[in-house]
Amino acid sequence: MKSLSLSKPHVLVMIGAPGVGKTYFAEQFAETFKAPLVSRERIGFEITANPTGTKDELAIISRIAGGQLVELLKTQRSIIIDGGADTRADRVALRKLVREAGYDVLYIWVQTDSATAQYRATKQTRGSAKKALTEAEYMSRLKQFSPPGPNEKPIVISGKHTYATQVKVVLKRLVEPRVQEADLSHQAKTESGRAGSRQIVIR
Repeated sequence: MKSLSLSKPHVLVMIGAPGVGKTYFAEQFAETFKAPLVSRERIGFEITANPTGTKDELAIISRIAGGQLVELLKTQRSIIIDGGADTRADRVALRKLVREAGYDVLYIWVQTDSATAQYRATKQTRGSAKKALTEAEYMSRLKQFSPPGPNEKPIVISGKHTYATQVKVVLKRLVEPRVQEADLSHQAKTESGRAGSRQIVIR
């Protein structure tokens, strides 16, 4: 697929509890849409081979991710963000930043059942560099997550369904405003044409 060509660039923000599949979908969306991805997890592994999640480490990751985003916002290209949007306060600050840069925000809330999410988050996958969380770490991160409110208008996708079905849900939300704009533009032109035709006087 070609890069997203929208009337207004978007920042697609992945949100959800640990283990629901945010990173998987973020990487797939970035590949499908040919969009840059700001991933705090990737940054963490660039900093150290064994991220520990200390306060200082997270602060460094946050600064680097923030710097990446500020530079990417200059391109007016749609962007995917994975990480750093777990709380409402995080999302308020992020929305203010991207809107000032002329972007729209689309929150993609990935959901799956709690048992599956906990299993994924606490199990070390063979061949994966990603560190499995302990049960205590999982519960701590789960408590930190603030579900989005209705005013944030998230789009909900399933972390257990196929990517092909879920990307269609996202595309539909992204394309709908363009279809509405096109319909309004067509309607305005039609009405203008009718008004113009009424003004024609044949003598």
